[in-house]
Amino acid sequence: MKVLKYIFWILYRIWFYIMMAIPILIMFPFLFLSILKETWYPYFFMMARIWAKCILIGMGFNTKVVFEQHPEKGRSYMFVANHTSMIDIMLMLSIVENPFVFVGKKELAKIPLFGFFYKRTCILVDRSSPKSRMEVFERAQKRLKQGMSICIFPEGGVPDESIILDEFKDGAFRLAIEHEIPVVPMTFYDNKKRFSYTFFSGSPGQLRAKVHHFIETKGKSEIKKTLKTEVRTLILNELQNDSK
Repeated sequence: MKVLKYIFWILYRIWFYIMMAIPILIMFPFLFLSILKETWYPYFFMMARIWAKCILIGMGFNTKVVFEQHPEKGRSYMFVANHTSMIDIMLMLSIVENPFVFVGKKELAKIPLFGFFYKRTCILVDRSSPKSRMEVFERAQKRLKQGMSICIFPEGGVPDESIILDEFKDGAFRLAIEHEIPVVPMTFYDNKKRFSYTFFSGSPGQLRAKVHHFIETKGKSEIKKTLKTEVRTLILNELQNDSK
């Protein structure tokens, strides 16, 4: 029985990368055209959402999302969530309709095919380089001025499996305060269970998420640390209560 589980997990991981590639190959000409101009990004984002939903369905995941508040069309936001899995990207894209730009680690740009579009549409960060972090901040500011939203996983990476929620970095909250855009906290409950970074793990099933009430930042220029703590506490309490 244990051998069958390992075989399933190996095939399941291989299938994940196949599912990542198939929609990209099908939509490649349209995806390529959509990245030729920054102003065409909303068209790329629309196709990225289709790509994400295809992967979630193909992996046997069904999503259940609770909205305490819905984003307004045409408004910029800072979307933040706990980070536990590669499918966090797909789940975020499937939930949020407002075009946003990911701030993510540069290592993902090495994934064949996916990386080609990832490095041309996302804001990549080398977390070991202070210069890279500053450049990320400048690029994110530019995107916000263009009317886009930003998505950051504020833990700064995927924590160890034993950690429920790692400490948050300042970047997302600093950007939100400087541009006076609402922070949208989101909790992903099942991504670690369904498809963690541990190779021999995962299974089809439900992915639950909650979009919490937004936290306004207008006129709150001195609350970066308080805001960061408030958002982390909110998500942490959700995860702890869910595990009881």
